[in-house]
Amino acid sequence: MSPAVQRHKRNGAADDLPPNVDLDVEDEAAEEIVEPESIPTGPEVAFTAIDWTPHAGDADGMVGAEVIQTLVKRLPNQPGVYRMMNAAGDVLYVGKARSLKKRVTNYAQGRFHTARIGRMVRETATMEFVVTRTEIEALLLEANLIKRLRPRFNVLMRDDKSFPYILLTGDHVSPGIYKHRGARSRKGDYFGPFASAGAVGRTINSLQRAFLLRSCTNSFYENRTRPCLLFQIKRCAGPCTGEISHEGYAELVAEAKDFLSGRSQKVKTEISAAMQQAAEELDFERAAIYRDRLAALSHVQAHQGINPQTVEEADVFAIHQEGGQTCIQVFFFRTGQNWGNRAYFPKADPALEPAEVLGSFLAQFYDDKLPARTLLLSQAAQEQELLAEALSTHADRKITISVPQRGEKKDLTDHALQNAREALGRRLAETSTQARLLKGFAETFGLEKPPVRIEVYDNSHIMGTNAVGAMVVAGPEGFVKNQYRKFNIRSTEITPGDDFGMMREVMQRRFSRLLKEHGDEQPGATAQDETGDDDLVAGNGGFPAWPDVILIDGGQGQMTAVRQILADLGVEDRVVAIGIAKGQDRDAGRERFFVKGRESFMLPVRDPVLYFVQRLRDEVHRFAIGSHRARRKKEMVKSPLDEIAGIGPGRKRALLHAFGTAKAVSRAAVEDLVKVDGISEHVAKLVYNHFHES
Repeated sequence: MSPAVQRHKRNGAADDLPPNVDLDVEDEAAEEIVEPESIPTGPEVAFTAIDWTPHAGDADGMVGAEVIQTLVKRLPNQPGVYRMMNAAGDVLYVGKARSLKKRVTNYAQGRFHTARIGRMVRETATMEFVVTRTEIEALLLEANLIKRLRPRFNVLMRDDKSFPYILLTGDHVSPGIYKHRGARSRKGDYFGPFASAGAVGRTINSLQRAFLLRSCTNSFYENRTRPCLLFQIKRCAGPCTGEISHEGYAELVAEAKDFLSGRSQKVKTEISAAMQQAAEELDFERAAIYRDRLAALSHVQAHQGINPQTVEEADVFAIHQEGGQTCIQVFFFRTGQNWGNRAYFPKADPALEPAEVLGSFLAQFYDDKLPARTLLLSQAAQEQELLAEALSTHADRKITISVPQRGEKKDLTDHALQNAREALGRRLAETSTQARLLKGFAETFGLEKPPVRIEVYDNSHIMGTNAVGAMVVAGPEGFVKNQYRKFNIRSTEITPGDDFGMMREVMQRRFSRLLKEHGDEQPGATAQDETGDDDLVAGNGGFPAWPDVILIDGGQGQMTAVRQILADLGVEDRVVAIGIAKGQDRDAGRERFFVKGRESFMLPVRDPVLYFVQRLRDEVHRFAIGSHRARRKKEMVKSPLDEIAGIGPGRKRALLHAFGTAKAVSRAAVEDLVKVDGISEHVAKLVYNHFHES
């Protein structure tokens, strides 16, 4: 899979062409400049590259070092990125090089320092290349492609969720304070990143008490005639109804910006002085308000843990390796305040040195986010100077990377390293426990080996309405939440409340799609079977698509329906299906299990495997009920106006503002509908005809 490219000829003409285009760089007249869409370009950064795929037939039938020897003959002595792919077209590895010819020649020689590189080369059936102008561009492109393609032999980030920020809006006369995640498309001031949404929520709650800023939507603000509850509990100044002047509210906003920008001591001094003045004037009610605001500010800073005195803005990284796994702990410091930390567990070959893992991690980590001006590392990263130049180019400002040796900065990296050790220790303990549970699960249910992928299914509905099927997935490292799926029950032939029919539909849809997309894969087959790597964690490309075991929340009836579907699809022998029937009086601990070829049985009340299965079942219950409630809530707020073609949110809002309810709209005449802003005579007739068949 190669990135989409636009081909730009040197004379300025541009034509859209497919990405895999033959290009012979030995012929300068044939050389063309392309700009891949997938290259992350920082502000005002232009990338130029040559997308280069070898000629078809150059290496037909060859594999491994032979195919690489064929391709290396025509490579230029220029920086760029290369992709190694197997016969199925899957990208095995993405790398960058200062000289493509020299780097790829090393692979072609057939002498490898590690078994990992040897396996990678032996599986290589073809390669693709992108030539860049500089090694910095190659580094940024490499990080971008690794995140997109997730090659099996690269160091991979497993958790790449975007970070939350605090947003003080700038597009309203009374700015609001909100939690923000994603693209910064809204006008305003952004403060962050914060390590978690919970940290942002707690900080916003405290800032509301300290600065009395609103957090309501603009539409809610515009329609208020009296202050809301937040004003009553002293968490908003009430600008919507004029409880505070626009000038007074602007002063509160300015104070909040100062505090979030690191001038917290100045803000606290001013509030303290105002409290003292109010007390001297015997205005004790106003003094109490200032007192509560000071207490809220102290609460914000108390939740920040360590607050450095000499570090204004920095991201701190510490890496620790143990037991074949790696943990990288990240701390965020902005405006002299600690805004939280997060632990990452990248997938990396145990043979890789910490410096190599840390360097690859940093390049991927900042692929889609801006770095702090200073990065503090617990140890040097591979190609650290080049990485600093690349991040500076990406961020369009100077970024420094250092390994502090003394002082407060060294204390920060030591603190991060201690957290990395502890986080990895907890993870190793959890992984060991999970491995023992899976081994016990296999022994209890007569499996040949511990399962790698377990899928658990359940349905949720109320008298057959808003029916939802749910699937959760568990593996060697616990629940794999990015593999969860929900199924909105679609069939109109199912009798409302027919759990058997719902489960049949879920099984039919799940395994029909599985056969279509992964029909050749064997249950439990992962990259581990081929390479010996521990590559079983969700999201890294090695987690299997086929389950070893499916658990059904139901008894013999449910299992009969499920096995019939599996038999009809021809996969009954590929998957072990186990039913879990609720015990007498639906008491936990009395569950009865149904396995093909065995009498139903129960497990001892204190059996760890029983607790493990109960945890799986409770998780699928939680997910199914949550999905059902979300669907039911959506149905409850649906309006008859949603069914009318041509009536979008704007016109719907205008009609409801004019008539009050959808029922009143349905009774309105065409003449009345036309009077509403944005409703033409044609649209008015559409609305009228929708409610009047005659």
